[in-house]
Amino acid sequence: MKKILFPLLLLIIGAAIGAGSGYATTLIVGTPAQASAAAKPAEPEMPGKFVALPRMTAPLVLKDGKLSGYAAFEVQLEVGEDDVDMVTARLPFLQHAINLRTFRIPLAAGADGMLPDLDSFRRIVIEAAREAIGPDKVRKVAVTKAEPA
Repeated sequence: MKKILFPLLLLIIGAAIGAGSGYATTLIVGTPAQASAAAKPAEPEMPGKFVALPRMTAPLVLKDGKLSGYAAFEVQLEVGEDDVDMVTARLPFLQHAINLRTFRIPLAAGADGMLPDLDSFRRIVIEAAREAIGPDKVRKVAVTKAEPA
């Protein structure tokens, strides 16, 4: 009888300690929903518009500086509703700024160097947009298509 009662008693005590520590943790820390709501302050969503850049071709340069090919990109810029006309008017300057950067930064990825590095190209577009359009005009850059040219 003792052989059965001792493991049963340990099981009951262990469950009670586990339940009590879980309850105490919930009282101190709060529930996961409360913690995530407290961690993220609510940001007001300002409606934006997308402005499409004309299709661009960029060189795929390897890390050693050699040309491995070309890629064609389609890009969308998220801007404020009030800035659409101004950004659209400055697109040629943005394309110029992108072209000045693409040959200097390695965009080739993959084993054969024929895949474009989308993250690097997106960073190039962001930097060029800050220079050509203004530091706070372009909210986000979305590379919507990239293919070897």
